[in-house]
Amino acid sequence: MSTPIPPEERRHDAGRAVDDAYLHEWAEHFRAPLASAERADASAVAFRIGAEWLALPTAMLLRVAPHAVPHRVPHRTAHGMRGLVNVGGQLYPCIALAELLEIDADGGSVRTGRHTFARLLLVQWEGRGYALPVADLYGIVRYAGTRVQPPAATINKGAQRYLSGVLAEGDLRIGLLNAAMLGPQLARALR
Repeated sequence: MSTPIPPEERRHDAGRAVDDAYLHEWAEHFRAPLASAERADASAVAFRIGAEWLALPTAMLLRVAPHAVPHRVPHRTAHGMRGLVNVGGQLYPCIALAELLEIDADGGSVRTGRHTFARLLLVQWEGRGYALPVADLYGIVRYAGTRVQPPAATINKGAQRYLSGVLAEGDLRIGLLNAAMLGPQLARALR
């Protein structure tokens, strides 16, 4: 298999013999890191609630499960607490992020070319599991920390205090949730 010659260099290499020096030069060229490449040093699982695209650090994610209707727990009316869901024989408290973040859970556009349906994100904070209902799941996003931008001042004030930044991923603007801020709110919903 021969190494392709970039068009700008073809006219210079037309008469050059393929010797060890030539092969070494091209090996070094392809071995060198791209100058514009960013090193992905973080990852998050991106999902949609209403019209908002959000993401949680992948370290919190246990698994993704099919949507389940929560069973109400008597005398538990904390903000965001929906009840309990059974996933694989284990009970998880179901916490509505839409209520915690003051996001309208209705609405949002379905992305074309994909099957979109509600799911549960099973996450963990300080050893306790939680089920978070989401309208759509984008998947895992790997990114460089330098790509994270500060949240816009126009973002919903309820959600803004939980955001560590905003990430542009294709045509999406994904709000990165701060686990250290959100985790205690999940635990508080159980009280």
